[in-house]
Amino acid sequence: MTPVPATASACGNHILSSLPEAEYQALKPALVFVPTPMHTVLFERDREIRHVYFPLSGCHSVLAIMQDGAAVEVGTIGNEGMSTVDVLTGSTVATETTVCQIAGDSLRIPAHQFKRAIGEHAELRRLVYRFLQAYLSQVSQSVACNRLHRTEERFARWILLSHDRVEGDELRLTQEYLADMLGVHRPSVSLIARRFQQAGLLDYHRGTIRILDRTGLEKTACECYATVRAQFARVLGKPVG
Repeated sequence: MTPVPATASACGNHILSSLPEAEYQALKPALVFVPTPMHTVLFERDREIRHVYFPLSGCHSVLAIMQDGAAVEVGTIGNEGMSTVDVLTGSTVATETTVCQIAGDSLRIPAHQFKRAIGEHAELRRLVYRFLQAYLSQVSQSVACNRLHRTEERFARWILLSHDRVEGDELRLTQEYLADMLGVHRPSVSLIARRFQQAGLLDYHRGTIRILDRTGLEKTACECYATVRAQFARVLGKPVG
């Protein structure tokens, strides 16, 4: 079993690494290192929240799922934050379903111990509520984006948000999963990916996207990418990634 990082500064999660060392050491005995493979379901809508996750790597996707099974992503969480913010409102059940969209690792803590910790540790409490503010800004921007912007722009925005949260230039993603993230049918994703590949922005082959021209993707993405990134930088003191 991989050990929990010995010190706050050695931790790859922004919230935890920003804690005073005394607060991190008080929290550390309750933390457990857990791999989060792709498609791991962390939370299900209307099901009990048993743990809180602090991603060290990878990417967690918050999905709004309709009765017919259609889904669209409403929030993305990486090593800048925590899953799920529902516990910060006092909820014991998940509002939406959260899955690991890009494989990685997390530090996990039982929900009841996390709630007790934010009551006892002032800096942890401040940091997680700052993250909540940034996350809610992201969600509200996503609502506007899904309604107002073209699928190509949203595709570029989503690729950039994912790229910010991984090491290197490769993302392992299937077309089915991309379709869920964008709330469109799979053929639409195939067409967009082909156009982006022809434009030299990325290479897509057998479920792997390789970023070739990040600057070009930023020019193609809608304004929402820069807006969300700026909000995270302002609220958390660092941009995503």
